[in-house]
Amino acid sequence: MIHLDTSFLIRGLVRGSAEDRALRKWLKDGGSLGMSTVAWTELLCGPLEESRRELATRVVSQRVPFLEEDSVTSARLFNETGRRRGSLIDCMIAASALRAREPLATANGGDFRRFAAFGLAILEA
Repeated sequence: MIHLDTSFLIRGLVRGSAEDRALRKWLKDGGSLGMSTVAWTELLCGPLEESRRELATRVVSQRVPFLEEDSVTSARLFNETGRRRGSLIDCMIAASALRAREPLATANGGDFRRFAAFGLAILEA
């Protein structure tokens, strides 16, 4: 499975975007797409048209729960990467993908590259 960051899915819902093309390819190749419930919450905070929410629900087959062990990993990532203001949600999203040992697709690679040292594989369109 490929985990999606909120930014990737938002752009992926725009027909013809690089992220849309990547999503279509991954699905055509038989891949499954998931998001942490943290990223899903970010998406639902919107603004998000109902038609886009319905499309996102069809594209993202799995919403991955945020577990207690993810809390520990998130805190470690936050503390060991400089305690950057506004980065806790990114740490939480990265922690879910790290636990699953699956790549994270993001349109904001700069927000997640610092987690590569912890084993996070990053995909960009």
